[in-house]
Amino acid sequence: MATFLQLTLNGLAVGCIYGLVALGFVLIYKATELVNFAQGDLLMLGAFVAYMAVVWWGLDYWVGFAIAVVVIAVFGALLDATVLRRVIGQPQFAVVMLTIGLGAMFRTFASVTWGSEIYTLPTPFSGVWTVGGVTLSHQYLSIVAGTLVLCGALYGFFTHTRIGVAMQATSQNQLAAYYMGIPVKLIFSLIWAISAGVATVAGILLAPVTLIDINMGLAVALKAFAAAVLGGFGSIPGALVGGIIIGLIELYAGATLPEGFKDTAPYIVLLLMLAVRPQGLFGTLGRKKV
Repeated sequence: MATFLQLTLNGLAVGCIYGLVALGFVLIYKATELVNFAQGDLLMLGAFVAYMAVVWWGLDYWVGFAIAVVVIAVFGALLDATVLRRVIGQPQFAVVMLTIGLGAMFRTFASVTWGSEIYTLPTPFSGVWTVGGVTLSHQYLSIVAGTLVLCGALYGFFTHTRIGVAMQATSQNQLAAYYMGIPVKLIFSLIWAISAGVATVAGILLAPVTLIDINMGLAVALKAFAAAVLGGFGSIPGALVGGIIIGLIELYAGATLPEGFKDTAPYIVLLLMLAVRPQGLFGTLGRKKV
């Protein structure tokens, strides 16, 4: 039982990271119908900026945290305004290739700027508690707590603020939102900023666990994309639930199944889900008459 609880806690923490990155996928897709395959690389850039602020500049952890989120959020908004807005309405293949290319460019930039070394981000969450034979790492608990706080803040923002409501309206019908006086282009940039900021939070929370390197976002983005599909691409609660499911399956498979199943088990479950319920757990199935 202690082993099961330990795996559950660790899987929940890892799943929260997948859920946050998946949330970025979903936010952008709901508003613009673009799939951003550079989302994991924004996570990586955010972790590096936080490392620079905390280690190179000697700033407080929370100050570095805030600087990284703001810098990458602004970068995400500029990325939309200068590059990605031009491909709205283009074939999905073009969008996919563009975002994959952007991700490769971000990794090259990171390699030139910070090198290929592996870095450690100092964190105030370095202790452990032991309860009933279960080790409660402060790092894992901070990931879960940070995810809950961020999701609560986003829920309040989207529900109780004028900008949040405008974002919801834009995601449902861009043309109607435009006719109602909503600045749709500005809303797009704000959504990209929020998505990039969420990815940065995920990167900073994950950095003490997996360390920081130029490829840290690749595997996370693949699992997060699977989480978004599993939960129902376009569903915000589904992204979080899908991320937690993927994280738990990954940890359980790694502990109970032969070597190699840890990385493949989430995708096997995803394939089974697509065969049974193609729209995902919380998604809706759209049909078109031909």
